[in-house]
Amino acid sequence: MARALATAPRVVLAVSGGRDSMALLRAAIHAAPGQVAGVATFDHGTGAYATAATELVAATCESYRIPCAAGCAPAGTPPTEAAWRLARWRFLREAAARLAARVVTAHTLDDQLETLIIRILRHAGARGLAGLDADGAAVHPWLLVRRASVSDYAAAHEVAYLEDPSNQSRAFLRNRVRLDLLPALLRARPALGTELLGLAAGAAQWRRDVERFVAATHMVHVDEKGLSIAASELARYDDAALAIVWPVLVARMGLALDRRGIARLADFTHRGRVGGEIQLSGGVGVRRSTFSFVFHRRGPVQRSGPGDGAVRQ
Repeated sequence: MARALATAPRVVLAVSGGRDSMALLRAAIHAAPGQVAGVATFDHGTGAYATAATELVAATCESYRIPCAAGCAPAGTPPTEAAWRLARWRFLREAAARLAARVVTAHTLDDQLETLIIRILRHAGARGLAGLDADGAAVHPWLLVRRASVSDYAAAHEVAYLEDPSNQSRAFLRNRVRLDLLPALLRARPALGTELLGLAAGAAQWRRDVERFVAATHMVHVDEKGLSIAASELARYDDAALAIVWPVLVARMGLALDRRGIARLADFTHRGRVGGEIQLSGGVGVRRSTFSFVFHRRGPVQRSGPGDGAVRQ
């Protein structure tokens, strides 16, 4: 754990109250206490379990004498995995920014495999196929650790946690992948896990190479009003190249684009008139000025570095 956190002198632990994240809290406090600036826990507003889990995290943090920031899903948040993830990560980034720290999650190798299957089902491009194995604002110290090993650690150290009853619900895609699809695929092809992890590693390296190129080639201005990018720098790209470059650029404001959003943005890049504007998901608007493309959104801009994992294809 200490070695995995060596690149992050200050961290905020994302702790849900479940087994893996409570084990992460225990491990980080014992291995690198000086680096833990605080804990962030998020109530998705799904009922008694979510509230009880948040209370468990707060009580555990009090016993460790470390700060704990608690957030909750805004009223009216749709009861979907995507909406919960967006709200949770917005809260985590804000908590990390206040403490000038990086977010640390308890994602395991099993989570990575599930993520890759989901990305494939959604026709992800190379950027998305990096899964969780991508440089960015979040740190995943257990990404090469099996979930069973985390379970053994939690049992050995009598880590208190709450089991989320929704983890058994096949109403959610990730659970269907975890409980049914991935086990069936591995039975049919035992080497699939190793092959998928190799695919993700290659995609992550490609992603890092692209992000280095874009960072060296394009100047992006980010402030509290939004983000702006010089139009002249994008004019030389065709639609295929823009589908690679745009996700890296808009990641600076924590914006997630699907294929449809990328296609609309690429079309607007070449054919949008000065003064014209299009709307993207998440309440984001893009305006074409004389010299720039200007992105703006309702609420504060989520500052982030290239490759923070917010952008997916």
